[in-house]
Amino acid sequence: MIFSESLKKNKDFQTVYQDGTSQANRYLVMYVLSNQYNKNRLGIQVSKKVGNSVVRHRITRLIREAYRLHEEDYQKGLDIVVIARPSAKDRSYFEIESALLHLSNKHKICRQKG
Repeated sequence: MIFSESLKKNKDFQTVYQDGTSQANRYLVMYVLSNQYNKNRLGIQVSKKVGNSVVRHRITRLIREAYRLHEEDYQKGLDIVVIARPSAKDRSYFEIESALLHLSNKHKICRQKG
């Protein structure tokens, strides 16, 4: 089982924003940049515009879980930053998962199942 690391340092986030490519849909924005490691690093950003801390933590957990369950389908060696939009606030897990996979396919970083 592969466990991705988290992006934690502000500098790493800034690098992905400046040098990475971005795609967006109704609920999420995703930035992707290659890294020199053989594993992915996932960063999740949920601003206060989305809701209070309970709402923000819930969305963070949904995004992390959706990524974790599909992790083996992703290419390796990527820094991925996912930003939740305010419209993601009241969405179900399945809507967030679908939005995440949609962006992954737009970036062409995810193998299609089936």
